Amino acid sequence: MTAATLPTPVIIYTDGACLGNPGPGGWAAILCYNGKRRELSGRYRATTNNRMELRAAIAALNTLTRPCLVELHTDSNYLRDGITRWVHGWQRNGWKTADKKPVKNQDLWRELLAALERHAPAGGVTWHWTRGHAGNPENERADMLAGAAARAVTDADPADPPL
Repeated sequence: MTAATLPTPVIIYTDGACLGNPGPGGWAAILCYNGKRRELSGRYRATTNNRMELRAAIAALNTLTRPCLVELHTDSNYLRDGITRWVHGWQRNGWKTADKKPVKNQDLWRELLAALERHAPAGGVTWHWTRGHAGNPENERADMLAGAAARAVTDADPADPPL
């Protein structure tokens, strides 16, 4: 395949925020493709930062209506290392950690794996870590959107996971 025939990836930036941990939380994703841009965000009244990081990636990948080649940028080592280094060992161990404890956020890790599988036919998802609060405009925007979502939480918003 020549450079001219390579598919154009969807570029995604994600972030999660939590006011207290646990506490009210928000997530955000920015999707960029061929000069188009879409911003997503959501919120939960009782959650953790790690759950918001996972929800941002899941929501972004599930928003894509067909299999896509994706470059996903996150400032969360938990998310990036979890999906690129740890998850397959957790699966082999029956969703237990190396010290035989249940994997936290297992429900969301499973959702993320399903979302990734849908994009495999198009070349899949490449994960990139970016330093948070280091001036990357898209990461800063995702951080702002996630924080705004967390600050907008009301008692009517769902708990995550449901209590």
